[in-house]
Amino acid sequence: MKPANDPTVDYRRLVRDGYDRCAAEFTAARMREDAPELELLLPRLAKGARVLDLGCGAGVPVAATLARHHRIVGVDFSAEQVRRARANVPGAEFIEADLMSIVLPDGSFDAVVAFYSIFHLPREEHEELLRRVHRWLAPGGHLLATVTRVREDAYTEDGFFGVRMYWSNWGRDDYVRMLEELGFELLAARTLGHGYSDSEARRPEAHPLLFARKR
Repeated sequence: MKPANDPTVDYRRLVRDGYDRCAAEFTAARMREDAPELELLLPRLAKGARVLDLGCGAGVPVAATLARHHRIVGVDFSAEQVRRARANVPGAEFIEADLMSIVLPDGSFDAVVAFYSIFHLPREEHEELLRRVHRWLAPGGHLLATVTRVREDAYTEDGFFGVRMYWSNWGRDDYVRMLEELGFELLAARTLGHGYSDSEARRPEAHPLLFARKR
C-alpha cells in the first residue's frame, strides 16, 4: 500500500484505465451465480422497478440478476467494463461515466445499488454522491451499498488483478451518519466478503453492507 498523495498522478484515470486493463480477469473472478447480496432488496421491488447500478462493472452478477424482472441502468467509468456489460446484459442500459459526472432526473429510480465501487472515489466526494443518490430515488426508494469498516486515507496498491488500483474511504459509522443526515432510514446492516467466486484466492475481506430507505 502506498499513500495516494502524488499531485502529478491522475487517480481517476488510474481507476478507469486499471479496470479497462484487468476487465477480463476481474469479470472471470466475479461470482456468476445469482447475487446473494440482493436478497435484502429484491422482495421490496415491484416487477418492472427501475434500478440504478453504480459501478456496474461487466454486469455480472448484479445487473444480470436484477434485469430478469426490472429495468436497469448501469454506470461505470471503464469503457471495457461497459462494453462487456452491454454484451452480458443486453436488456439493460449502460452508461460510461464517472459516478460524479452523471446527471439523472430526480425521483427517477426505485432503488440504487453500489457494490465495491464507492471507495474508488476520493472519500471527500462520498457524501455528495450519497446526496445525489437520495435525489435520484423516488420517495420510499431503497439504497443497497457496500462501504468500509474503518477510515483509511487514500492509497494505491499493486497487484489488483495485475494492475495498480486506488481506494479512499470513511468508516462504517461515518457512512451510517451520512445516510441518516441526508434523509435515509437505515433498515439493515450486514457484512459481505470480497465479492469474488470461492475459487478465487484473495485475502479475507469484510465489507459492511448497508440497506436504507429514502424517508
